Amino acid sequence: MAKGVPAFQSAPPAGDKPAGRGGAKNAAQKGQGGFWHSAEWMNLVSDILLLVASVAIGYAVVKAVLHLPLFELRQVVVTTPLGQVTGAQLEYAAVSSMRGNFFTVDLDKARESFEKLPWVRRAQLRRRWPATVEVSLEEHAAVAYWKMVETGDMRLVNTHGEVFDAASNAVMPVFSGPSDRAGEMLVAQHRWDEFLQPIGRHIVALNLSPRSAWQLHLDDGLVLEMGRDQAKAPVDDRLRKFVAAYPAAHEKLPQRWVVADLRYPAGFAVKMTNEKTGILSDHKGKQ
Repeated sequence: MAKGVPAFQSAPPAGDKPAGRGGAKNAAQKGQGGFWHSAEWMNLVSDILLLVASVAIGYAVVKAVLHLPLFELRQVVVTTPLGQVTGAQLEYAAVSSMRGNFFTVDLDKARESFEKLPWVRRAQLRRRWPATVEVSLEEHAAVAYWKMVETGDMRLVNTHGEVFDAASNAVMPVFSGPSDRAGEMLVAQHRWDEFLQPIGRHIVALNLSPRSAWQLHLDDGLVLEMGRDQAKAPVDDRLRKFVAAYPAAHEKLPQRWVVADLRYPAGFAVKMTNEKTGILSDHKGKQ
């Protein structure tokens, strides 16, 4: 810069003046507008608090009213006819599970208690004003015994092919096999009983091995070894052929048949007994 020439400075625009105390005060006032200084926010918070308090008070009042003795549960009515379930069992289930009054009794818990009874398959409960709970029961209809392979204990099989724990003295076939195949065994038993009708026989016991080999016990003591189902020689076909050949074969071999082995694709083997001597003999015949 040349000597004697003053340094250059930009001058402020005309009309601009530095802010004084008044400007600073206005800025401070603008910055003070927060939550607690807003009437709208305060009113909103007040309304919310009033609403919460009203709900809480209302809930407490309703709860207190519902627990009044005025709504006492007076009776439990079973609306379905009973076959196997006894009155004592129903009373036990009701007394042990129904707590509270008409409004507060836990129907789900009570339903579970009824469904634990030996012969109850399903239970439904509903309230009936002013002081009653109605109970609708579906009982198991037993059609077979189920022999536990591991323990030898007896259970029952219902019409749905379900295994359940109860006691019965009815005359029914005995099943033994994997419990998850009880339904399949029930269907097979019904089907094969129809196959056996022409020779006047029916199944009294049905066994299914873990390897899916079938064994039938008939009412005259004859055991049919059916073996496993085969693509070329299905179990149904082998049983039909046996039934068709049975009258002529039994006429030729009038001794008491003990075992008939149907595992051969083109025939069957018969094991007979001489009742006087107890001697067993084998005979193979074509189907």
